Amino acid sequence: MLESKIGTQTEATAQAGRRTEPFHGDSYRSDALLGDYAVVQGRNLAQALRSDKGRFLAALVVVDMLALTAAFVLAYWLRFYVEITVAPGITPPPNVYVPLVSVLIPMWLLLFAVFGLYTPNSLLGGLGEYGRILNACTWGMMIVIIASFAFTTMPPISRGWLLMAWVLAGFLVCAGRFAARRVAYAARRNGHFVEQALIIGANQEAAVLVEQFASPHNTGIAVRGVITPTTADEDAARRLGIPLLGSLEGLGRTIEQHGIREVIVASSALSESQLLQITQEIGLHRNVSLRLSSGLYEVLTTGMHVTTIGSVPLMTVNRLRLTTGEMVLKSLSDMVFIVATLPLHLPLFVLIALLIKLDSPGPVFHRRRVVGVGGREFDAFKFRTMHVNGDEILAARPDLQELLGRDHKLKDDPRITRVGRFLRKVSLDELPQLINVILGQMSLVGPRMVHPSEVAKYGRMKDNLFTVKPGLTGMWQVSGRSDLSYEERVRLDMLYIRNYSLWLDYHILLVQTLPAVLKGRGAY
Repeated sequence: MLESKIGTQTEATAQAGRRTEPFHGDSYRSDALLGDYAVVQGRNLAQALRSDKGRFLAALVVVDMLALTAAFVLAYWLRFYVEITVAPGITPPPNVYVPLVSVLIPMWLLLFAVFGLYTPNSLLGGLGEYGRILNACTWGMMIVIIASFAFTTMPPISRGWLLMAWVLAGFLVCAGRFAARRVAYAARRNGHFVEQALIIGANQEAAVLVEQFASPHNTGIAVRGVITPTTADEDAARRLGIPLLGSLEGLGRTIEQHGIREVIVASSALSESQLLQITQEIGLHRNVSLRLSSGLYEVLTTGMHVTTIGSVPLMTVNRLRLTTGEMVLKSLSDMVFIVATLPLHLPLFVLIALLIKLDSPGPVFHRRRVVGVGGREFDAFKFRTMHVNGDEILAARPDLQELLGRDHKLKDDPRITRVGRFLRKVSLDELPQLINVILGQMSLVGPRMVHPSEVAKYGRMKDNLFTVKPGLTGMWQVSGRSDLSYEERVRLDMLYIRNYSLWLDYHILLVQTLPAVLKGRGAY
């Protein structure tokens, strides 16, 4: 159960707290002593996390400083030694750049701080960090340009150097941050950079939250257990297998004992007055963050944003999982990859088409009706891998018809041609879906495309499926394909949608897809 994953220390503490021991001839319950010890341990955990973040912040400053120095020096070398320039007829004096860089580096580090790049609570964040870096670098260069016009006594600065320094600074600082985050993520496996958390609630939503945060090295959150709204809810929590830390009345003490930095509330489990009580209690703890679960975790994968209308904060559910900027970047990445690999695809297309025509009569392409973004249907292209009289072949095998209706796949399908079996084994049958990618109907990486008849199998999750484009490859394709149960396929699709990032796409496409194709697991 969940207790095996979380809260073993809590259970041991609770058992020890029930013992009594004599002390200097008087009988004392050990609860008070153990409670004081737990407070000390909780403070030690909080102090360790602050130390980890402090060292990480110091390291980030050094990494950023080295990246900026490298960017300015490399831009100088490209401008004055390689002689890459915007205006060849103008030669600014190169000796002004040493004092200029000595001013720019601390100024840019200050700009990074202004843009929240050294804020402890935003460390190890998502792609937003890279956006703030690029904004800060742009502002830094704008300040230099404005200063060069405002102060006529300043020596002229090479425009080529400015442009290259801006591009290189953004790239190298992002690369340095990326490497630093990989180190921090690896350190999580040893207990570093992990926030101690508790969950408030005793219903099914609380149980799901406990389970979702059961891997601290992935989430950065270690759930110590749950607080029940009242003592009467403790039995309900035990039935759900949730490790208990106490009831709402002792919230403040529990926060101190376990060094809690994150309080996560299962909103559907509490009343308005209880939520107000929690908010007031958390306000007394300056370093503790209060987070409210939407109550619809399993259904909402698109995210939400808060808007204020008439002084009332309202949460709005995003219609699509990706923002406009993310969709543009994703589409641009797809097109760059397709154009770069076009010399490989074109002869491969011709060769496969020829083999299909020689192997069996019928068309080269097969169209499969699938569901895309917003529930809109379209035809996904594939190389034909079956005989054209496949329905007649299958009609003679009722046992296979039943199996196909249940799993939507047959391991030994008599309808498949010889060339088709090879194409499926090496996943080349789906290569024509690059046409769908060019048409904007699909993406290179995404959830598995489904036939309209399969949509009902996603249950409450079906609306999430339509918030992103289906992919030519994805988590299902690199995790076993047809060897997985349908429930596992749905889970992987939701996992991808919920955790989408451009880096995840690159990892699936460039790191996982080729080994999965070579192994051929589940490809039939």
